Amino acid sequence: MNNEEFILVTGATGFLGVQLVHELLDRQPHAKLALLIRDRPGKSGQQRADLIVPPAQRSRVQVYSGDVGQPHCGLDAAAWQRLSAETTRVIHCAATVRFDHSLDEARRINVEGTRRVLDFAAGARQLRSLAYVGTAYVAGERTGLVRESELAVGQSYRNTYEQTKAEAEALVHSRLGSLPGVILRPSIIVGDSRTGATSSFKMMYWPLKIYARRLWRTVPGYPDAVLDIVPVDYVAASVARLAFDEAALGNTVHLCAGPRDSATIQQIARRAAGYFHVREPRYVDPKLFFAAVRPLLFLAIWGRKRRVLRDGRAYRDYFNMRMQFDTSNAQRLLQPAGVCPPPVMDYLDRLFYYCVASDWGRKPVPAQ
Repeated sequence: MNNEEFILVTGATGFLGVQLVHELLDRQPHAKLALLIRDRPGKSGQQRADLIVPPAQRSRVQVYSGDVGQPHCGLDAAAWQRLSAETTRVIHCAATVRFDHSLDEARRINVEGTRRVLDFAAGARQLRSLAYVGTAYVAGERTGLVRESELAVGQSYRNTYEQTKAEAEALVHSRLGSLPGVILRPSIIVGDSRTGATSSFKMMYWPLKIYARRLWRTVPGYPDAVLDIVPVDYVAASVARLAFDEAALGNTVHLCAGPRDSATIQQIARRAAGYFHVREPRYVDPKLFFAAVRPLLFLAIWGRKRRVLRDGRAYRDYFNMRMQFDTSNAQRLLQPAGVCPPPVMDYLDRLFYYCVASDWGRKPVPAQ
């Protein structure tokens, strides 16, 4: 068998995907990468790739304009055959992470897109591994400790994102008997633990911004609710390593802070209150808030605060989570190589710094 590595990566222009491409180029100096990237109006897949791949590394990167949401991933027969002949590893990161997609639209991308990638992998003649990047929140509305070996245990889901990622993971799991694969489940991915840098100001960042700007300090949630976040550098390093680890094949791995290194809403809010010089939040029972308080407030307030009340609905369930993610497989496979998630409280200030320095993504921040 040819020992050269040819790695197909989907989702390369996403927040995690950009960091992963850099990690693979650094970690695998003799490997070549194939990036499946959608064309956008006014910008081809190649032009989008040129924004993320350093000029010195472009000779090692092939770009294929395509879309996992389309038949044959949007590739013509010649490109499909060429990739099938050369690909040794597949890392599937492409997904929609929006909470407000209809179930049909989310399934088209997250489930059917995954099915197409699996079909491609099944026909790749030199395939050594498939790494599927899912999410720990396939656990849905569960409570307690969620184990890496568990998927469908009768849970309900908060949104179409969680539901379709669970359906996609079940599909991947059904193919692991015939494909050499590993399922990777990161929790909420935030900025770099060393610099705080991020290109995505969603999830934790939106409520943090309105709190830091004194627009809102009432939290419809529990102070002891667990917020499991992981920095993008840890997730990218883990994916790049586990995609090449034969011991990982057949496993599901939580790339999470876990019970030891996660933090509660109150711990994070107190650190944010000190950093941004604001008063600590008020906590309100979420059932009471959404049943009675929110409808009254929606009638009584206007302008920016009303927009906050409207937009904040998408995040409501993440303030009352009572679950933790077991990380036994992650510890077994990654800790011997020194790849461990830093405790959340150890790098929070660097995340806050980047928010301020970038004006919440409005301006560039000089490299430190």
